[in-house]
Amino acid sequence: MKNRPLILALDFDTREKALQFVQIFEEPLFVKVGMELFYQEGPSIIEELQRSGHQIFLDLKLHDIPNTVKQTMKGLAKLGVDLITIHAAGGRDMMEAAIEGLEAGAQSGNKRPDVVAVTQLTSTSSEMLKNELLIEKPLLETVLHYAENAKKSGMSGVVCSVHEVSEIRKTCGPSFLTVTPGIRLAKDRAQDQVRIATPKFAKEQGASAIVVGRTITKAEDPVAAYNEVKKEWEGKVE
Repeated sequence: MKNRPLILALDFDTREKALQFVQIFEEPLFVKVGMELFYQEGPSIIEELQRSGHQIFLDLKLHDIPNTVKQTMKGLAKLGVDLITIHAAGGRDMMEAAIEGLEAGAQSGNKRPDVVAVTQLTSTSSEMLKNELLIEKPLLETVLHYAENAKKSGMSGVVCSVHEVSEIRKTCGPSFLTVTPGIRLAKDRAQDQVRIATPKFAKEQGASAIVVGRTITKAEDPVAAYNEVKKEWEGKVE
C-alpha cells in the first residue's frame, strides 16, 4: 500500500447503492468493501469496482481456526484486492495461516494483497475492554501487544485508532502500516465509535491510511465532504 491513501468506506447494503455513490466522483477511489456489502453482493461487487479503476480494501475481519482462515484467504486472494483484514485476536498461528493462504491463492505473477490485523475496534473503550471482555490490561498495552504479534506473524500492519499510531510506530517501526478508521471532521458527531480523530490529527500522528465512511457518505454533498477530508489529510489547510 503506497501514498498514504484516503480510503472511502462503502457501507451500503446493495450493489446499486454502492455503484451509484462512487459514480458521483470524477477520480478513481480507494474504497473499503466491508461485511455489509460483501455478504449481500459477493465477489462480483469487487470485480465491478475494479473495472472502474477503484482500489479495494476488503474488510472482512476474518477470525477463525487457522486452517479455515488459510483456505478462505486462498480463495479471496484470487479477487486481486489491494488490502485485506483479519483479527489479531485470532493469534499468531491464525495470522501466519492467513498469509500462507494468500500466497497460495495469488494469481501467478501477481502480488498478494497486503494484510493488516485488527487490534481493537474503534468502538471499544477501556471500560468495555475490562468489564465486558474481561481484559485487565490497559487498552493501549493490549493494542501494542497485538501489533507486536501481528508483526512477528508477517502482517503488513494493523488496523488501530489514530491515538495508538505513534506508540505502534515506536514498537513496530515506521514501515509497519497503521490503517486508521474512526475518522471524522471536527464538526461531525462521534456516533457509535469511541476512539475517533480528525484527518488533520491522523496526519500529524503519522497514520499510513485513514478510513472514512459516514462523514462522507451521509453528507449533503459527499464530493465536497470528500475533498474537505482529503485536504486535511494531505495538509493543505491551516
